Parts: sequence; C-alpha cells; structure tokens
Amino acid sequence: MEIVPILIILAIFIVAVLYSSVGHGGASGYLAVMAFLAVSADVTRPTALVLNLFVASIAAIHFYRAGYFSWRLFWPFTVTSIPFAFIGGMIHLPTSVYKIVLGLVLLFAAFRLAWKFSRDVDIEPPKIWLALVIGAAIGLLSGLVGVGGGIFLTPVLLLMNWSETKTAAGNSALFILVNSAAGLAGNYGQVSVLPVNVWLWIAAAGAGGLIGSLLGAKRFNSLTLRRVLAAVLLFAAVKLIFV
Repeated sequence: MEIVPILIILAIFIVAVLYSSVGHGGASGYLAVMAFLAVSADVTRPTALVLNLFVASIAAIHFYRAGYFSWRLFWPFTVTSIPFAFIGGMIHLPTSVYKIVLGLVLLFAAFRLAWKFSRDVDIEPPKIWLALVIGAAIGLLSGLVGVGGGIFLTPVLLLMNWSETKTAAGNSALFILVNSAAGLAGNYGQVSVLPVNVWLWIAAAGAGGLIGSLLGAKRFNSLTLRRVLAAVLLFAAVKLIFV
C-alpha cells in the first residue's frame, strides 16, 4: 500500500481539527499538505475549497449554537466578498505566479495561527464602508488562491478591536463557507479534475472539523498545537516560493 495517500488523509484530518477549533475551514493547511506531497497545482485550489465547504459548515453550526455569531458584524464584509471571491475563482494565474502568491498567503496564515491575540480592549463595530472594502479585497484574494478568507478576516477583526475572539471565530466560519462556495462556483471548470479519492479526504476533513469545532466552541486552548501547524505552514511557504 502506498504511504502518500494515507499521509494525505491523516494530515487533512489533523489540519481540520486545528483550524476548525478557531473557526476556520483549513484551506491554507490543505494547500500546504498538497504542496508538501506534490499534488498537482491544477487541482489544489478546487480541492481545498471543497474541503472548506464541509469543515466550515460544521464549524459555523457549532459556533452559532454556542452563541458566537453577530449578523451586524457579518454582513458588511460578506456582501462584497462573495462576488469578488467568484471573480477571483474565475482567474487562473500561471503556475509560477500562483505558487508565489500561495506561499505568501501561507506565510500570513502561519503568523495568524502562531500569534496570541489579547482581548483586553473595548469592542467597537467597524464602519460600514471600511468593512465593504475589506470584504471585497479578502474575497478577491481568497478566490484567486483557493481559501475561504477566514485566515484574513479573523486577524482583521481582532487587531481592529471589532470583535472578541470567539465571535470572530463564529463569524469567520460562516464567512469561509459562503466565500468557498463563491470561489468554487467561479472555478467550476476545474471541479472535474478533483482527485479520484477526494471523498476520503472529505471524510477526514469532516471528522476533523466535527471534533475541532466542538472543542473550539468550548474552552479549548489550542495555541501550542496551532504554533506547531504554523511551523509546518512556514516550511511549505518557503518551499513554494523558493523551490
């Protein structure tokens, strides 16, 4: 039995557990796994978005049920991110350019996972116009690379003092879901090239998302584990950019 398919399934499961614990779908982690294990660049973007749909759905439900969601915070970012994620999904970058852009996104994702945000400040809602602009920018980049955008939205919400940690996670989970769907719709032509064993990957991601989001919606401190994952993302980013 070949070891690579087994490694991919195990890695996807672990990524889904860790990412969903902070309300993320895990696309940047799945992309890093596929980059490590030499999965064709032609299939990485649609595959990551498909896995995102399942994990983000589970995470969104759990965080919503736990009371960590704000419609007022959610809609201004989302109303512009969805159409721009669709546009980004329609754009096909040359492989060399895509690898560099993806590498930079993974570098940012590594920072996001490793950093511990402090919440000893007053929370204020964002200005509508600013949320609309940020949502559009996140949507376009998400569609281009093949992520749901939560890896960008969450740190923005926290650094700008627009949300506390759990609510940021809950809003990011649903944000990831709708943007992954929009990006996949824009990239629909490549869905036919998904790996033949993608259903095994989906099962692993779904199981990991269920476990991680249940833990994350409660009082699970995953900072140490997330920093380990950040180191993996950093290595994958360097590999994509320089190799």
